[in-house]
Amino acid sequence: MDLRVFTEPQQGASYDTLLTVAKATEDLGFDAFFRSDHYLSMGSADGLPGPTDAWITLAGLARETSRIRLGTLMTAATFRLPGVLAIQAAQVDQMSGGRIELGLGAGWFEQEHQAYGIPFPPEKFSRLEEQLAIVTGLWRTPRGKTFDFEGKHYQLKGSPALPKPAQSRVPVLIGGHGAVRTPRLAAQYADEFNMPFSSVEDSRKQFARVATAAQAAGRAPSDLVYSNALVFCVGTDEAQMARRAAAIGRQVDELRVNGLAGTPDEVVDKIGRYSEAGSARIYLQMLDLHDLDHLELIASRVMPQLG
Repeated sequence: MDLRVFTEPQQGASYDTLLTVAKATEDLGFDAFFRSDHYLSMGSADGLPGPTDAWITLAGLARETSRIRLGTLMTAATFRLPGVLAIQAAQVDQMSGGRIELGLGAGWFEQEHQAYGIPFPPEKFSRLEEQLAIVTGLWRTPRGKTFDFEGKHYQLKGSPALPKPAQSRVPVLIGGHGAVRTPRLAAQYADEFNMPFSSVEDSRKQFARVATAAQAAGRAPSDLVYSNALVFCVGTDEAQMARRAAAIGRQVDELRVNGLAGTPDEVVDKIGRYSEAGSARIYLQMLDLHDLDHLELIASRVMPQLG
């Protein structure tokens, strides 16, 4: 079971804060550092000092880390034209020495689009599908050849399809709860399918849908990595758990149901249930970015039990 650190910087974080967390992620033995791609805080968070851009952040971290994978969960297809995104992600992959992963979603938070003058078009899912075809098509095009695409939303003609990523294949992540279109898209384009903030049983059902879609598309279901994203709140006792839950505006009992909360042994047991449902990777949603001791507790008391 891989454990990855997943941050939500739109809730309030500077680049320096994210760098500190990323370096702790690397030093403590976690597999990867991922961040959301949002420009507006949610809920009661003030979002100070203001948003940071996902791909600029990852470019900086690419030069200041050496081992961990780096990626987005998820980049919004509404934020960037697909050709520009392909260039950005390929460049950051080169800067990192081949450690980038691209999580790409349709985009859903209308308020942030309004706040920063970003169009929020209808038919977002069909745009996402075209973006996936374009980004992967550009990367796949042999050097010296050109790439053309004629879609409803995007058209490319005579693209040199450069630059290329350092990796021969940048892992693409697709996620979501949709019962039909999402599994089909994952089967066609994804290297990993992520189930965000879902129960063990709901994850099991969605993983099965994706596996069925993969078979229908002529792929072995085992070609894909299946993963979960879950908020975590771990403590050595109830008092420490309560303090950590309060710091993110949640309750321990609720987090025990809807996330990974409890003592290290409790969390290991729940991770085991997700593993039995088919999950091979957990993205630990870290909401208090200043509590590095929280990561240390996971590294010292949870990771050694996962094998």
